[in-house]
Amino acid sequence: MTTLLFILLTFGLHTHGFYLPGVAPRQYDYGEPVELKVNKLDSVQTQLPYDYYSLPFCAPTKIEESAENLGEVLSGDRIENSLYKIQMKTIESCKVLCRKQYGKDDLKHFEERIKEEYRVNWIVDNMPAATKFYTQEVDANGDLQYQTHYEKGYALGFMGGEAALTEAGVAYVNNHIRIHLHYHENPASFYGYRIVGFEVEPFSVKHEIDGEWKETNKKLLTCTPLHKVTVGMTPQPVSLSSKDTEEIIWTYDVQWAKSDVKWASRWDLYLKMTDSQIHWFSIINSTAIVLFLSAMVAMIMMRTLHRDFRRYNEIEDDEEAKREETGWKLVHTDVFRPPEFATLLCVMVGTGYQLLGMAITTLFFAVLGFLSPANRGALMLALLLLFVFMGVFAGYGGTRLYMFFKLTNWISFTFWTAITFPGICFIIFFILNMLVWGEKSTGAVPFSTLVTLIVLWFGISVPLVYLGSYFAFKRGRPKPVKEPTLIPTHIPPQQWYLSSVLSIFVGGILPFGACFIEIFFIMSSVWLHQFYYMFGFLFIVFVILVITCAEITIVMCYFQLCHEVGDSPFVRTN
Repeated sequence: MTTLLFILLTFGLHTHGFYLPGVAPRQYDYGEPVELKVNKLDSVQTQLPYDYYSLPFCAPTKIEESAENLGEVLSGDRIENSLYKIQMKTIESCKVLCRKQYGKDDLKHFEERIKEEYRVNWIVDNMPAATKFYTQEVDANGDLQYQTHYEKGYALGFMGGEAALTEAGVAYVNNHIRIHLHYHENPASFYGYRIVGFEVEPFSVKHEIDGEWKETNKKLLTCTPLHKVTVGMTPQPVSLSSKDTEEIIWTYDVQWAKSDVKWASRWDLYLKMTDSQIHWFSIINSTAIVLFLSAMVAMIMMRTLHRDFRRYNEIEDDEEAKREETGWKLVHTDVFRPPEFATLLCVMVGTGYQLLGMAITTLFFAVLGFLSPANRGALMLALLLLFVFMGVFAGYGGTRLYMFFKLTNWISFTFWTAITFPGICFIIFFILNMLVWGEKSTGAVPFSTLVTLIVLWFGISVPLVYLGSYFAFKRGRPKPVKEPTLIPTHIPPQQWYLSSVLSIFVGGILPFGACFIEIFFIMSSVWLHQFYYMFGFLFIVFVILVITCAEITIVMCYFQLCHEVGDSPFVRTN
């Protein structure tokens, strides 16, 4: 024992920390170039992302795309290089990016994207650009305070009417960007500087040239190191006017500021939870539902079932008493009889095993921090690969139930298990992808990626489903507690409130009520292009959801059997 403890301590002394791939910190020297990359244009109004250079911005001679994983491609990200020149701790003022003449078609393109509320996304040192804004909130003492919030990206432009020096119905583009970069230094821990913040401040200004425009002398009257661009200057319109062309000068500033924020905490401003009380309310609401269902299950198990079993096990000589038995006792021999659509039920159960395994594994790694938003596309990639590899559970679980019903064609059943749910999803995905492709959006998955998905499906998922089905077949048929009789029990006509449709609806209300608040935040993060990283709350709600589903299943099964429902999945009438 002493030797084992010594070995463990020896290995512990040589243990080092590690960083996840792609999210390790990088140190910059003074004056070292810092690359600014451009990403997609997105909008909460249209939900169609577009490539940054789909608009005629200032573009480099050769546009180079950064390497992207499968999750980034499926998310519509297109990360490319840009003309912006940034150097560590080097302040720039009124730096001219380019000067371009735009025709009516280009201006109309800008105007359409501004009306659709598109936002521009940039990346510096793997950090997305953020725009700061403020809201007024009342604190616990009743005092009015300003709260700072951050929004990913910045607005491409705005529509005139409310701002000064603007006309209603005219679109204005943000052609001057003030870049605020925050760095952290700690000579005792590392050499150099680490970028821990990336904020942008957009402005619209109609620049005026100072003198003759030359490549070596690009001076502006509207922007100088002493007189910076501010709100209230004449904005740059892009709406069609009487002129055939419009000149736009694109400029930017670079500001550096020292920050006490450490590199490990630099994503906190994106992941800051301003609504944690709502999540706690969700958990309390879900817990109340679980307690309610637990009380119902306890009542059934401790009162009703106890009484029924006692009466059922008593030796009765009175034949009339036996004839008066009703409810589940009359159909208990038909519980394990195969339902009308037994194969479909087995396919759905197998797919449920697959989805459950994917959800549990994803939440496990997410709670541990392996699926950080800093590693773009990691969550999407994890969900896809885990669904593929969990095919073995789909084959095993579905085939075990299939054999339980004494069905024999397990090879054909395995094929349907492997293609039914993924096939439906792929058909819907393919149709939507064709529509998005017709809009020339980056949300359209390229043909090569579609081939990759098909290879993952038929090359890995389908064989794993057959592998799981094979192991289930080798184990043999599970033995039921009570074999069904040869002659099915006659089931009397049922009332309307015992129909399957109403039972499914009622049985789904409580599980949905246990998780609908968390679903709201997840859907909001998807549709509003925000980061969702509250996996701790999600894990708790997931556990409560599993308990709720188990308990509502017990309650619904018992009540259906008590009322001798013949069209339930548990009893089949001939």
